[in-house]
Amino acid sequence: MPGRFITLEGGEGVGKSTQARALAAALRSRGIDVVETREPGGSDGAEAIRRLLLEGGADRWNARAEALLFAAARADHVEKMIKPAISRGKWVICDRFLDSSLAYQGGADGLGDQPIQALHCIGSEGYLPDRTLLLDMPVYDASIRQFAAGIGQSDRFEKRDGAFHDKVAAAFRELASRDPDRIRVINAEGAPEEVTGRLLVALADLLP
Repeated sequence: MPGRFITLEGGEGVGKSTQARALAAALRSRGIDVVETREPGGSDGAEAIRRLLLEGGADRWNARAEALLFAAARADHVEKMIKPAISRGKWVICDRFLDSSLAYQGGADGLGDQPIQALHCIGSEGYLPDRTLLLDMPVYDASIRQFAAGIGQSDRFEKRDGAFHDKVAAAFRELASRDPDRIRVINAEGAPEEVTGRLLVALADLLP
């Protein structure tokens, strides 16, 4: 069976990390060899860049610097971890990838798609997931979910204001509308197991 590269995307508080773990467990129960990873991070070099990106105040880096750092981390992640795992027939489940850069720096911060895509072509040779699962729910509801779970504003991006996160959500939806074959929009509301079921339905054509 060929390896597959699956990414989970969405704004803050939509449940990406929870669903990435649940999806990996569901796939393993079907006999699929799964590797779980995240962005920024996933390789030694990318994890070092992750600390630079997520720590400090919301204004530590401007959008251009963020885009460069994310692209550098992604290049190392793709080369050192993602492509080797897929070449061995594994499924890689990644919490965030290129679409987050397009939504955050490209969309909400106004850089546009072209610079982000250019950096991705240089750093990662334009490598894309087989399927992207966009977890979608109203920004206010996602914030309430974070609060109820006792999750504070733990990194620079979570500290941005509500208007920024509204722009992120709108940018993600725009990306999905332009690439519906790769990006599947998943309703992230409801019980976690219900959301996981929706993810599996969106992967049905790739499953053995």
